[in-house]
Amino acid sequence: MSRELSLDDIVTEFLLSTCQLCPASRSQHTVEAALRCSEFATARPDEDDTDFAGIPLTTGSVAEFYIEPILPLFGDIDMMHHLNTELAIPRGHPPPTQLPAEFHNYVKVHEIIDSHLPGYVYLELRYLLTQCSDDDNYNAVEYDRGKYLSNQLLSAEAEFHGPAAVLRPPGESPALSLDQVPCVRCLMWPSQAADWPTRHRNYNWPDSATLDRVVSNGCDVVRVAHRQCRQDEWMCKAQHRLSFSRAEIVLLNRWSPVQQIVYHMLRYFVKTERLIDCADNREAGTLSNYHIKTLMLWASEIKSSSWWTDDINLVRICVQLLHTLAHWLTNGDCEHYFINCGNLVDSSFNLTNIRDQLMLVDETWLSKWFVRNYIQKCLQVNDCSQNISWLFDDVTTRTKLQNGVSALVAWRQKKNSFGVVGRV
Repeated sequence: MSRELSLDDIVTEFLLSTCQLCPASRSQHTVEAALRCSEFATARPDEDDTDFAGIPLTTGSVAEFYIEPILPLFGDIDMMHHLNTELAIPRGHPPPTQLPAEFHNYVKVHEIIDSHLPGYVYLELRYLLTQCSDDDNYNAVEYDRGKYLSNQLLSAEAEFHGPAAVLRPPGESPALSLDQVPCVRCLMWPSQAADWPTRHRNYNWPDSATLDRVVSNGCDVVRVAHRQCRQDEWMCKAQHRLSFSRAEIVLLNRWSPVQQIVYHMLRYFVKTERLIDCADNREAGTLSNYHIKTLMLWASEIKSSSWWTDDINLVRICVQLLHTLAHWLTNGDCEHYFINCGNLVDSSFNLTNIRDQLMLVDETWLSKWFVRNYIQKCLQVNDCSQNISWLFDDVTTRTKLQNGVSALVAWRQKKNSFGVVGRV
């Protein structure tokens, strides 16, 4: 930073220099998530049936990010889990004859039935699978139709955030809270997203190997009804939602460091500005992290690699993406990344103010915002020396700000010895 930089360049250089590559084996939060999953996997809820178990999967930020910004990424640990006695299959698909070793000897198979809302389904009990003792294959017995799986499996006394049961650490424990999301495993790619693997892509993202891996992982079915259906006595108990968390983990880990940093910046901005979950009416739709993730997934597919890498300006990228989101809100159309005809914005959304706020954001304003709300906050949450803090007492010129940022970057790089995110 020897020459005087523009404000957006200062923000860009700061984030590129302080968002470091974090190997999963050295991430404190990854280790904590692995321990939580291990505890869950080894627990036996039925002492009379030691083969009955829940199968956990770490999801959310811990699984999706491989960068470690100077400000924390994680507020909690997200974990999905399915029972090894239940399985979902696409409608009309024959029952499987073989299953992964994690499954029980007896498995109830539910058929995925579309609802009137794209991405929301019902699970109709169709088969009981019994594992043969001689060859480990499964035989299927068909159930009478008409019995649907309820999504009301957790205690009403639990604290919920969407479909997740929130488990908070006791007292002053430094451990993160755990969001547990019960689901039903589907080993096959769902028919509702059949067009996703084969649709035309101008820039070959994701590539064919990644597409194959995503599809081979199948999906999950989460036990939660659409908010518009929660007043209906039957739908509020029987409706479920398709979850593509496994696919998202694979895709987000295929992003470049620049894309991961932009995703972090966007999430930090909308959360700090209280643009998420800000509707007064609880039955109305609100902006969420999933809208930001969807925005980034579409941008990764429809933007060329040069859009991300040529003359990198993180602030400019963020502004353009925020304006894209504003246009989506204006048109009432936020297309689901995986499900054809799925819309993440509907008539219940009241986001006019958010749309107007996003449209007013420009590079100058957002650069100043990140200096004030991100760079200077780094001094508060990190134990920086007094010499560095003193440099930020007066940042009335870009040169003075640049000097303070340079000292903070040097401190960060000295504190952490593993890889620095460069211009890739």
